[in-house]
Amino acid sequence: MAAVCVSTSSTPTTDVADSPGTQLRVGRLTKAHGLKGAIKLELYTDDPERRFVPGAVFSLQVPKDSPWHGRHLTLREVRWYNGQPVGFFEGVDDRTAAETLLKAILWVDQVDDEDPEDDAWYDHQLIGLAVLRDGGRIGEVVHVEHLPAQDLLIVRVDEERPGGRDVMVPFVSAIVPEVDLAAGTLTVTPPAGLFEELAESASADNAAAPAGDGDAPAE
Repeated sequence: MAAVCVSTSSTPTTDVADSPGTQLRVGRLTKAHGLKGAIKLELYTDDPERRFVPGAVFSLQVPKDSPWHGRHLTLREVRWYNGQPVGFFEGVDDRTAAETLLKAILWVDQVDDEDPEDDAWYDHQLIGLAVLRDGGRIGEVVHVEHLPAQDLLIVRVDEERPGGRDVMVPFVSAIVPEVDLAAGTLTVTPPAGLFEELAESASADNAAAPAGDGDAPAE
């Protein structure tokens, strides 16, 4: 199954206004636009016409010390300027108010009977997938981190070692070109050094370990 891993739809983990059901991450507020409270949007959804309609209510993922922590945001409208979506929200009427929302991540409630979006997965679908590189298993997804700039897959490698080692893998199509839920696998094409650094460290640890009795030269 080919994938374009631009974003992940998933249940939020921290600092999001409470919701009784499953939620999907659909966007991020990036920059104040003008003087009337408008904010530029970065979209994390393939279906903005469904998610960003007047009256849509968003849960906010913001730091705990934000004045918006635990609150929701209601959309008035979205306008497009030079190909960039800009949102207008209730209660955000000037640039000062808009700037208090920068970097906030927007979540919406998942409707049980709605069709899923293309190339979007829940965290629980990704966690536990075997990670393949050049056809061979190199580890397993153990966690998903949602950062303002992008999602990160936490991949546990060196599984034969106690506790293993964790590698942060950007969840973008250039590095994760395929997610196959049916097969239980996720394919990576990482840049040089992303995984090798750990392998070299493990090799160095082995080389530094003292030789046992069985390694002594025969007389």
